[in-house]
Amino acid sequence: MADLFIPLIVPPASIAEPALWFAFQGNQVLVRREETRAQLPVGTHIREIGVEPIRVQYIGQYAGQHCFSCEVAADVPAPGGLSWAGLRSLFGAIDDRLFAVIGRAIQIMDWDRSHQFCGRCGTPTVMKTGELARQCPGCGQTHYPRIAPAVMALVRRGDRLLLARSPHFPPGMHSALAGFVEPGESLEQCLRREVREEVGLEVTDLRYFSSQPWPFPHSLMIAFTCEYAGGEIVPEPGEIEAAAWFDLDNLPVLPNRISIARRLIDATIAQIRSEKAVTN
Repeated sequence: MADLFIPLIVPPASIAEPALWFAFQGNQVLVRREETRAQLPVGTHIREIGVEPIRVQYIGQYAGQHCFSCEVAADVPAPGGLSWAGLRSLFGAIDDRLFAVIGRAIQIMDWDRSHQFCGRCGTPTVMKTGELARQCPGCGQTHYPRIAPAVMALVRRGDRLLLARSPHFPPGMHSALAGFVEPGESLEQCLRREVREEVGLEVTDLRYFSSQPWPFPHSLMIAFTCEYAGGEIVPEPGEIEAAAWFDLDNLPVLPNRISIARRLIDATIAQIRSEKAVTN
């Protein structure tokens, strides 16, 4: 994303070349489907494409092309040749770098939509000059886009992985543990608390893996690996439907490759196999 996308706040005074438009109707984006691929609409304004926006946000440039997000009313049909598509359905149909920009666009659109009025005093807000923020002219409160950090923990016990399933997962799917950071917590404190709460285990040797913006709706997933340190698995009622240690040759259904959870699991599996190959 960093190679091609430049986040910007101040829109250009005029648009000479067609811009990329990220038009959202709820959590769906407007695209043109072409067999297994999908394209975003382009135009100097979204009205050229046949859509009347409720409001428009400038988000920057992708490969030198200006990018705008906008919100569309729920009852607006897709123009001819275009369709509304959920973000998850577009994974693999759009370049990964552009898919990441779609995630940024929907978060900015959602923030702009939900902060039209000040949460402190109820006064209509206005965009703050030079910042990605809305400001209240009444009480002066500044409202920035919300980012909710969540820690993901893949617990390892020798050659086995702890995988669990939430009641909200598709049938049979298991994943790493995860939970949102609470006020006053470090990432490491959050990881230990979540593992303890969700499955009753203690962990050690926390190692950062990677992070991923997760626009469902506005999270930042921060992934770690860690080692089992003690305890017996006791799933948290209401949160964890099942949890168990899995051997590499007996893995359950894993998350979609769109997620950092799958990258974390795949990387750890590769590391275990590499270690076993060396010892053998």
